[in-house]
Amino acid sequence: MGLSLLLAACAAMPLPDLPDQVPAQWHEAKAAPSPDLRSWWRTFHDPVLDGLVEHALADNLNLAQALARIEAARHLVGASELGHDPQIGFHTYAEPTPDSSASYFQFGFDAKWEFGWFGRAESEQRMAAGDLQLAAAEAQAARVSVVAEVVRSYLELRAAQQRASLLDRLAAGARQRHELDALRLRLRLGTPTELVRSEAELAQAQAALSEPHAALVRSRRQLAVLLGRHELDEVLLPPGEVPRLGASGIAQAPADLLRTRPEIRRAEAQVLRSAGELGLAQADRLPRLGLGGGLTYAARVIGHTRLSEAAGIVTFGPAIDIPLFDWGMRQHVADARAAQLQASLHAYRQAVLEGVAEAETALATLEQQRLREQALGQAVVALEGEARAAATRRRLGLADERERLEADAALLQARLQALAARQDRGIALVALYKALGGAPLPAGTAQ
Repeated sequence: MGLSLLLAACAAMPLPDLPDQVPAQWHEAKAAPSPDLRSWWRTFHDPVLDGLVEHALADNLNLAQALARIEAARHLVGASELGHDPQIGFHTYAEPTPDSSASYFQFGFDAKWEFGWFGRAESEQRMAAGDLQLAAAEAQAARVSVVAEVVRSYLELRAAQQRASLLDRLAAGARQRHELDALRLRLRLGTPTELVRSEAELAQAQAALSEPHAALVRSRRQLAVLLGRHELDEVLLPPGEVPRLGASGIAQAPADLLRTRPEIRRAEAQVLRSAGELGLAQADRLPRLGLGGGLTYAARVIGHTRLSEAAGIVTFGPAIDIPLFDWGMRQHVADARAAQLQASLHAYRQAVLEGVAEAETALATLEQQRLREQALGQAVVALEGEARAAATRRRLGLADERERLEADAALLQARLQALAARQDRGIALVALYKALGGAPLPAGTAQ
């Protein structure tokens, strides 16, 4: 719910009128088909990724903890709703006489009914409802994080696999150039400087191979943890390429953040809970009213063996607890709760502003990454033509082998850059839908 509904729910509290500070439209959004906010990762059209996300949503341990907290909060809501209903209990009590010559044993039933007037019952229920909404917001935040991190780790793993392949080919080409320069030097057709330069290029190419292999191990481990496993089953992750991202955009309005972004829902829940705490502090300054009664039997035990006759008594009457004088302690507590409510309202506004800013930044980043990927793709196309031309010249005897190898190396470098751009664009989409709160809703929740 938006802050206006929240204020209406807390109408009994002296809350200021704070509007939802969201713009009417996104400034950085571009017109393009938008994936479904609740299954946005399917825009990659990768069945392996779809399966990993489904497994993570079912088995992630952080999400399981959050769901258990929701269950606990639901039970506490039920307890708060029944807290001011009539209650009956059974008790026993034993006490010796002053001269220690005998003892009395009592047993009976107690009944009490506190009315929960002056806003006490509503405030307690509001606090419990706030705790439930907090737990639900934390669970949705866990879903958003799990989905985003699975997609991010998957993109990083696929990119590392392809980067390792391209770097292997670069190292092989560097080795061929080094062998060719060594042959040219022996034939007095080259210079020692060329040989030293190619030797350095070979060493750099071999050193670069360690990075993607380390990234592979890191990404696999991250995916295993996200899926709640020690090791990632090879069946879940067959070899593949970095999924390509087509045209992407956003269809929702900025105001939709108020119902989709978990950080804002968490701030709303904290406002609701703070309002309940304030109401309870105000109720503590007023009388507690109720009804009470009991049925008690008492028996006198003489010595260790003889039991006298038992007598019973029924009690019934009003239960009144009126605070008269406490040096202003309750007023201080109420003032503190009012200040905490103001802090929660300001935190809500801050959460809205941060959500809009993060989404706008992610939109701008996604568009810039699209332009970067497009430009680097054009560079790859151009260098592919150059590599084909160099290979043709080599077959016709119009160029030497080194020229062809250099053209291949330039093409591989361009493909590495294009691969990085594709990965960065995919991660930018992850950041955007994480900012928007994109993730499946719990079962039974309306879209």
